[in-house]
Amino acid sequence: MSFGQAASSAAPDGFPRVADGDPCPCGSGVRFDGCCAPALRGAPPATAQKLMRSRYTAFVVGDERYLEETWHPGTRPDRLDLDPAQRWTGLEIVDLSAGDEGDVRGIVEFRAAWRHGRERGVVHERSRFVRQSGRWWYLDGVIDPS
Repeated sequence: MSFGQAASSAAPDGFPRVADGDPCPCGSGVRFDGCCAPALRGAPPATAQKLMRSRYTAFVVGDERYLEETWHPGTRPDRLDLDPAQRWTGLEIVDLSAGDEGDVRGIVEFRAAWRHGRERGVVHERSRFVRQSGRWWYLDGVIDPS
């Protein structure tokens, strides 16, 4: 997947910029302003999958604040260090288990492709989400080492 203009335009911090009219980096096929932008701007996602997609987009654009704010306080690390040289190049949702608006738990299995210089790879994770205090939180995930 290519982000077109978004991939060629970088903010001063080195992370790609995504304009409202650009395709959303999460690969949904929807424009950024109709997909992940509202979540990154403060509107809580309605499902675990939407939270997963918005967190992926936050990694793409280097939004550490959003990643911290959507990580469950009981499992959140003390600090995140995102690398602007790490480019996230595509997201594939592999499987979903619960995580809809009426659920309290959900699992989203995904593959996220990346590149860093000449290196390329894929993170394959099965993430757990929990709905508490009227919103979804990323709880933790198990990464498939293969």
